[in-house]
Order: sequence, then structure tokens, then C-alpha cells
Amino acid sequence: MFIPKGFKFCGINSGIRVKGKDLGIIFSETPSYAWGTFTRNRAKAAPVIYDEKIIKNGKLQAIIVNSGIANAGTGDRGLKDVYREVECAEEVFGISSDLIAVSSTGKIGPYLPIGKIENGIKQCRGILSKDGYKEFAHAIMTTDTIEKIVSKKITIEGEDVHLLGIAKGSGMINPDMATMLSFVVTDVNISLPMLKLALVSSVEKSFNLITVDGDTSTNDTVLIMANGFSKNEKINREDVKFEIFSNALLDVLKELSYMIAKDGEGATKLIKIRVKGTKSFYDAKVIGKTIANSLLVKTALYGADPNWGRVLAAVGYSGIDFDPNKIDIFMGKKMLENGVPISFSRSEIREYLGKKEIEIIVDLKLGQGEAVVLTTDLTHEYININTQYS
Repeated sequence: MFIPKGFKFCGINSGIRVKGKDLGIIFSETPSYAWGTFTRNRAKAAPVIYDEKIIKNGKLQAIIVNSGIANAGTGDRGLKDVYREVECAEEVFGISSDLIAVSSTGKIGPYLPIGKIENGIKQCRGILSKDGYKEFAHAIMTTDTIEKIVSKKITIEGEDVHLLGIAKGSGMINPDMATMLSFVVTDVNISLPMLKLALVSSVEKSFNLITVDGDTSTNDTVLIMANGFSKNEKINREDVKFEIFSNALLDVLKELSYMIAKDGEGATKLIKIRVKGTKSFYDAKVIGKTIANSLLVKTALYGADPNWGRVLAAVGYSGIDFDPNKIDIFMGKKMLENGVPISFSRSEIREYLGKKEIEIIVDLKLGQGEAVVLTTDLTHEYININTQYS
């Protein structure tokens, strides 16, 4: 695992949950350039409201995250609790309050047990370490069944640069900005404008191309911190150095996206919806997410039913213009060509759709646009999980 220089982590049980870790902190030895993307859900959680304001400063040194309670739908008290967290961390770590971000994930509605969180922050001070990233990853999980950690090392003009990404997400997944909760730290030496550009572009091509159930969370947040501890020449413009870093960041976010989609609540299959031949990336993205969010498509795939008609219908109501007489659809093998069904072995297609990972390809033959959306099937277990969540 490649851990960026100058960052420390911890994860503990603060008492929000009866068992398991529920409070994590990321800490940089020095103020870092930082940026974030956040949910477009209008019912924003208190931490999102706070972070959207604080991130405009372009710098962070610490991120505090709790799981179990979302601190959403909590009104003025929710915001007051966020400020109490920040004030506590300011005192404990001796850093400015405008360098501290806060995130929460869990059930919407309950208030935070702020006293327990404050005690937890104090407890974390003595156990922060560069090896604490796994504990942090566990502390931010809710219905996740696996930890989601990705690291990468790249070389920029002979100097090593490290990236570490940690995310949580399994249900209420249909990002419209970022996704669930995701935190990336890196020791790259980069300017704030270039860091912002790299993050926003990478989020659009990764997290914004996954969906589990079509629901956009109140708490979705992606934050990145770059402390500049690497000795690479500072990245100030869109040059080769920027391309190397931004491609590495995209790789990290894509891998986290894959892990989130694969861990979808109750899912038995990871499904790739590859839409190509569109007039633009945007058109391909919209069509792909429309297919991926179709309950009829998701249940058909759960049952390994080669019902290409449901895919065609979703393309048709996506709102994107296309020629129905040009479209091809593949489920392992071509099933529709130029808008007309062709002969195929139903048993062979059913066997393919029974795999753990499958791909549906839709070709509109209108241009060079392409996007790959990740989703899951819809199962009985998804219903079980979400009827017992409270």
C-alpha cells in the first residue's frame, strides 16, 4: 500500500454504535490544498452545508467522519453539532477551524451524540498514524460489506508521488456530483486550480457513472487533500505532469467506483452498461444511467432473462435523440441489429447473464461519444436490507 507522506489516520468506536468503529479522522502534518464535490440533493445534510462553505478556502488539514448517523434532516441543531465538532478538533489538534471538514453517513433524522463524538476526537489525538488508514476505512462503513481502499504510486519527472483513496457506499447510490463518501489524499505538489480541475473531471468520469438504486444521498461528498510533500516540480498548468497526475487520480476513483458498485446492497451481479456511438459523452452517460436505473432491466438481469426489449425501451425514454433503425444491442452476443431482432441462442445468453459480472452494449451509431455506467441487479435481499435499515 502506498501511503502519501505527511498524512495520518485513525478509526475508533466512539459509542455511536454498540459495536464496530464509527469515528475516523484524516490528518495532514501541514495545511493542504483541498477541494470537494457534493450532492445536488436539495435536502443537504448539515456536514455538506458546512463543507461547501469551508472548502471555498481551498485548504484543509483535518477531516472528521462519523458513521451510523447522517446528521441530515436535523435543522439548526445539526449545524450547531458540526460547529461543536470543529471547535473540539481545533482545540485538540491546535489548528485553525477553517482547516477542518466534517462528514457523516448513516440514518437520516437522529441527532448526533455530540458528547461521544467530542470524546472520540480527543481519543484519536494519541493514536493517529500513517498505518491507521484501514481503521479509518472501517469507521466510515454503514451497510458496506467490504472496505474500499485504493492506493497508487506514480513518477513525475523522476519523483515519486503517492495517492490513497478511501470510500464508503453500498446503497442510496446514484451520484449527481460525487458519491457517497470518498476521501483522497496525495503528497503531490500541485496548485489549487489544477487540483480542482483534476478532481472535478475525474469525478464526472468515475463516481458519476455508477448507480445502485437511483437514489441520490443527502450526504454525498468527495474531498481531496494535497500537501505537496513530494519533491516533484509544482504542477501549475495542463502539461505532461498534470496529465500523469490526473490520469492516476481517475484510476483511483474508477477503482473505488467499481468497488462501490460491486458491493451494492443485496446485489448478485455487477453490470456494465456500455453506451457508444452517441453524439457526446453526456448523451452516452444519460442513456447508460437510464438503462441502469430501470427496475425492469435490473430485475430481468437478476433472473438472467435476455429481455433486450426492456433495454430498448429505456433508451427510448432517456430523452436523448437517436435513430431506432440504427441501434444495436448486445448481451454477451448481438441480439438487436439496426433496430431489428436477430436470431440468437436463448440458453447461451441466459448462461452469460448468470455470471457475476456482465456487460450490456448499446451502439447508436451516431458519433464518437461513449460512457460505461456501472450498476447492479435488483434482488430480494436489497428489499430485506432496506426494510430493516431503521
